[in-house]
Amino acid sequence: MASEGGASDGGASGGGAAESEAAKGARRRRFGLTTDTARPEGGGRAAAGDASAPARQWPLLTVLVLAGIGLVVVGTDPFPHAFRVGTMLIGAALLLGAVMRRVVPSVGMLAVRSRFTDMITYGVMGGLIVLLALMVQPAPWLRIPFLEDVLHLTVT
Repeated sequence: MASEGGASDGGASGGGAAESEAAKGARRRRFGLTTDTARPEGGGRAAAGDASAPARQWPLLTVLVLAGIGLVVVGTDPFPHAFRVGTMLIGAALLLGAVMRRVVPSVGMLAVRSRFTDMITYGVMGGLIVLLALMVQPAPWLRIPFLEDVLHLTVT
């Protein structure tokens, strides 16, 4: 066993087999099971620790309140085009989340993944929701001709 330890040490003199076993253990654990996760950058509190919980999480609450208003508008249907306007509010909430994730250094629980991944995820989802809200039938506010051609080709 000592000869194996000397070979894995690369011929270094010193601690012998005990050091080589420790080095082997360290190398094995390097890619082992994850025991803890790192907080995403910007995942710290958005306000000082002595502030109340809502004040510490104001970026997340801002996005949730705007999306909640959109859901209430869609659910209650108080005026014509309420579905379209409410859905656009939900998409705008996600776009606001993407902007806040980029601009605000510490966004609390709005930070889920890395800053880049959060911005892309919130931005793409928010943009798609707004785009679909603008294109919803009947009487869409936005017409994209090549998409109508694609739809006709797939249906007929």
